[in-house]
Amino acid sequence: MAESAGKPKRKAPRFREQKMMRRVLLALLPALLGGIAFFGWRVLALVLWVGLVAAATEYLLARRRGDPLTESCFVTAALLALSLPPTLPFWMAAVGAVVALSFGKELFGGFGRNVFNPAIVGRGFLYLCFPLEMTAGFAPVHQGFSGFLHWSPLRAWDGGVDAVTAVTPMWARRDYSHTVDSLRLFFGNIGERFEDADGVARVVSAGSIGEVSALLLLLGGAYLLWTKTANWRLTASTLAGAVAATVVFRHLLGAGMVPPLEWTLCSGALLYASFFMVTDPVSAPRGNLAQWLYGAFIGVMIVFLRWRAAFAGGVAFAILLGNTLGPTLDLVCQPGGKKAKEGK
Repeated sequence: MAESAGKPKRKAPRFREQKMMRRVLLALLPALLGGIAFFGWRVLALVLWVGLVAAATEYLLARRRGDPLTESCFVTAALLALSLPPTLPFWMAAVGAVVALSFGKELFGGFGRNVFNPAIVGRGFLYLCFPLEMTAGFAPVHQGFSGFLHWSPLRAWDGGVDAVTAVTPMWARRDYSHTVDSLRLFFGNIGERFEDADGVARVVSAGSIGEVSALLLLLGGAYLLWTKTANWRLTASTLAGAVAATVVFRHLLGAGMVPPLEWTLCSGALLYASFFMVTDPVSAPRGNLAQWLYGAFIGVMIVFLRWRAAFAGGVAFAILLGNTLGPTLDLVCQPGGKKAKEGK
């Protein structure tokens, strides 16, 4: 009889703790608190709901392989939820969470094997399947952080002008030639009334839940870089690519539709993507040179898609294109077939 015959088999843990993922969640806390202050407590309920659906999805799929539930699923859920409009129906957010975990992660074999950023997969699916809710679900912010006193986002402005259409700062500038002040974008104080060329009164709505305040994103991003949770090359190259594209398109090619540099950096999801999405260690390349090229490509594509695409945003699609290019960059940047060095 074998010596181990009488010993019970060691069961695989049901939950895998990941300190790095916990630091990402901590870095997202300023954006989450800002989202509540800007749009009300419904934001917190939406984030928790997406987290619950994501955890259930990963658990049901991973247990079939004998793998544990990981903390990374909560990071995916938080990144997805904070990238959604504050008024998105709960059932649609749940669909996005299921798609993100099942098709963006578990389809490839679970944690560490996914090619695409799962949160971006979920958001891209929602954008294509529910374009109206994903583009018309924005709202102006509650002023003075009064969202802590409300459940739902602000629905009206200045005596009853409905904020029904998705006139985010991006759309307002490109389609109606109305530019929101850069300081408002930096602090997140977004919500003002204006009239377009036809004299129609409109309201500028803020963006997605966690992408409103550049200041809050910088605070969270600085923590990620300080703790070396995020790879600084990926963040720096993404921002450098966006800056270079803005200078080339706007000043050298004379494309006036491309916003000024400070506006490009503070508006939309550029900072959110640079600190939290592009830096996903699984879908990003491994080699140093490949990381620089990868981030620069995504930064350039963000500005290009904002300028030339049918939609004013473009961050999600730029990242998906980068995820597709990443493995090729790793291969090309390995001279003589040598293994690429891990970024430090």
